Amino acid sequence: MIGKSGIAAMIVGATIGFAAVSGAATAGEADVTAVAVRSGSTYSFNVTVRHADEGWDHYANRWEVLSLDGKVLATRELAHPHVNEQPFTRSLSGVKLPAGTREVRLRANDKVHGTGGVELIVDLATGKSRRANGGRS
Repeated sequence: MIGKSGIAAMIVGATIGFAAVSGAATAGEADVTAVAVRSGSTYSFNVTVRHADEGWDHYANRWEVLSLDGKVLATRELAHPHVNEQPFTRSLSGVKLPAGTREVRLRANDKVHGTGGVELIVDLATGKSRRANGGRS
């Protein structure tokens, strides 16, 4: 039988454990959560990123357009933290893609973890996106 103090210790321990796990998860890699694409003579991308920016030392500092084989085709630098704006959407216009490109992958980067968050693949003809295998689940 566990006494009242034992139960209280278990509850406090579980709460601290949950806070540690949930805190680590929110401060993890930057995720691409949505993308919209427009085409013309060049492409424009509106990309939504979610990351628990903490300030100048730890924030999502860029997102990239990649070929499906991993070649970086375009980069949108993010010049400052978005601590109080989550998720946030930023655009990149004038992107020239190699002839015959049908899909591209989008990934975000943060200053501490680099890449590794959720990535999306977008079909340039339909604008529909799906989760890439390379991003965490």
